[in-house]
Amino acid sequence: MNELEIHNWLTWLQIGLAAVTVIALVFLAAPYGRHARGGWGPTIPARVGWIVMEMPAVAWFMWLFSQGAHAQELVPLVLLAFWQVHYIHRTLIFPFRLSPGSKRMPVLVAALAFIFQMLNGYINARWISEFGDYPPSWLSDPRFIAGAGLFITGMAINLHADTVLLRLRKPGETGYKIPKGGLYRFITCPNYFGEILEWCGWAVMTWSLPGLAFALYTAANVGPRAFDNHRWYKEKFDDYPKERRALVPFVA
Repeated sequence: MNELEIHNWLTWLQIGLAAVTVIALVFLAAPYGRHARGGWGPTIPARVGWIVMEMPAVAWFMWLFSQGAHAQELVPLVLLAFWQVHYIHRTLIFPFRLSPGSKRMPVLVAALAFIFQMLNGYINARWISEFGDYPPSWLSDPRFIAGAGLFITGMAINLHADTVLLRLRKPGETGYKIPKGGLYRFITCPNYFGEILEWCGWAVMTWSLPGLAFALYTAANVGPRAFDNHRWYKEKFDDYPKERRALVPFVA
């Protein structure tokens, strides 16, 4: 079995993991953040957890990309830039914006996310710099343009939503408040909605099975959590806006 065949099998494995993940998370909220609870083993500071579990998407991805036959070509480098803009922020900026008092994260959660990013980084990095074929004309292809627009829109939504959440508490405050403004007028989790849009954009602009696999896994991972968060807010706050949906404006 050559590497392309292994790569293909691993891509389908990730699609299978998306199916398993969505089924599991429908019945069990991942135990971090507002859903943190005991019984999941040792914990680490949330800031450390985020850095550890997202680092493969920066360092491992970059190394794998550099080994590809097309690593010096224009379009793969542009795709690399999109990926790294998201993950450098998620790994090296976002964790340091968290409150020092943020709830701790189970080591198990960080470890599982680390393993996933090793797999996800491999199938996507190897695709765009080795197995995919992206001539310079791809940058004017409607699929690239539409995907890039979706990615940028999703990232803008995600960043704004995170900023709203991070600014809810004043220095020294604890507890939770109802976020307002932006897409929070319509949904409980615009951060997750934005992230799904980002990776759907990635799937379109790479027009690839690895890109689709990541988009599906993202939806499977954060989609159920959005509904868990929505239920949590409604139970905690009697005045929680009734018109808000969980994840998709005006839909669900």
